[in-house]
Amino acid sequence: MPTQQSLIPNLQPTWAWECARISALVFPWFPALGAGGLAIASIGLWKQQYRRLVQIPFIWGLLLLSLWLIFSSCFAVNRQEAFLGLANFLPFMALVAAFSFAIQKPSQLRQLAWLLVIPSFPIVILGLGQLFASWNSPPFLAQILGWELVPGGEPPGRMSSVFMYANILAAYLVIVFILGLGLWIDTYQAWRWDLKQRDRIWMLGWLGLVVISDSMGLILTQSRNAWALAFLACLAFALYLGWRWLVGGVAAAASSVLWSSWGPSPSREWLRQIVPAYFWARLSDEMYPDRPLATLRSTQWQFAWDMMAQRPWMGWGLRNFTPLYEAKMGLWLGHPHNLFLMLLAEIGIPGTLLLSGLVGWVIFEALRLIKNWSAVSSKEVKLCRHSDRLILFTYLVAFGSCVLFNMFDVTVFDLRVNTIGWLLLSAISGIAIASRDRVLSGFRHRESSLS
Repeated sequence: MPTQQSLIPNLQPTWAWECARISALVFPWFPALGAGGLAIASIGLWKQQYRRLVQIPFIWGLLLLSLWLIFSSCFAVNRQEAFLGLANFLPFMALVAAFSFAIQKPSQLRQLAWLLVIPSFPIVILGLGQLFASWNSPPFLAQILGWELVPGGEPPGRMSSVFMYANILAAYLVIVFILGLGLWIDTYQAWRWDLKQRDRIWMLGWLGLVVISDSMGLILTQSRNAWALAFLACLAFALYLGWRWLVGGVAAAASSVLWSSWGPSPSREWLRQIVPAYFWARLSDEMYPDRPLATLRSTQWQFAWDMMAQRPWMGWGLRNFTPLYEAKMGLWLGHPHNLFLMLLAEIGIPGTLLLSGLVGWVIFEALRLIKNWSAVSSKEVKLCRHSDRLILFTYLVAFGSCVLFNMFDVTVFDLRVNTIGWLLLSAISGIAIASRDRVLSGFRHRESSLS
């Protein structure tokens, strides 16, 4: 371990970061091109900085987790499926390690957030055309881009736009909705501080339009999971900013919808005259009654739990839930609609705890950093730090929505949403690691000076 040299130097913008920015912008539209660009940037960062990367304890944890995944795959019931499943994890851990090194400044968080938010507006426009004008994509275009616009949505009646299923679009829109909302608040507060910044008005209008369109898209996906997370995100921002009136408004709206869905009679029937049936019928599952037992989440979760109970240490192997569930229930399902239960069943308790511990450490360090930034006394520096805290808080809320979404669904099998989730984690860890490293370097420097 170096004594005075920082593990994370102050990097100037490099070709790798520029490549990553372009890739993030085009990724939702050209998945193969975007993934290729991010892979090139990751390889370049590893090639340039691997000596420093391997000295970071967080990277050791990712390496240990990677080895565990490979080890557990060797003992899987269906080894072929397990080794194929490694593709959903190992490349992204390398990406997290690389970009944890490359992303060190709050300004980079803002840049990345903008690049992720911008493509969402035309995606929602396509979704509206899909639902209300039966738009579809030509076959040759689908082969080039890697996605297909299905008239009426997939499943029918639910917006899926350029994604393969409505729930996947919902996961994507929750992330960009939160990032867009955080950027709008940040831009608004900067404009209030300096009213002469005319360009801020244009940015506020554009971001407001994007946030509204994303919220419309969320509603039309009919994803109960996404609706709940959007409400929680708004509540989190309101609490963070101290906007008590907004807290009350969000809580009242959410309570009305929930009461109209599951509340006792006769108040439930009274509220259903006010709350649109689109919401309460979907939440109460009255919109899709009498579903087969094998399609219920409770059935899938119990099956995954039983798998874990039978092989708690090594698990059954990645991607082994699907063939086992099909053999038992006679129904093909890609996952058990809960990432943590899936991991417990497929990679065992140790691997799941290791992954959870690494993610938990990153979140803890980021929260501690936000708390330390709030202790700044200088007014000008405090305003700057407030903006930095807000954008880091936005990333924490967005990543938290990914985690919570995966408690009722699984997005690791979709290239775009999975990659964006890992990018959010790498951005948070990069800021947290860089800040922690600078503090330790300053402490070591003071010690050497005293001695």
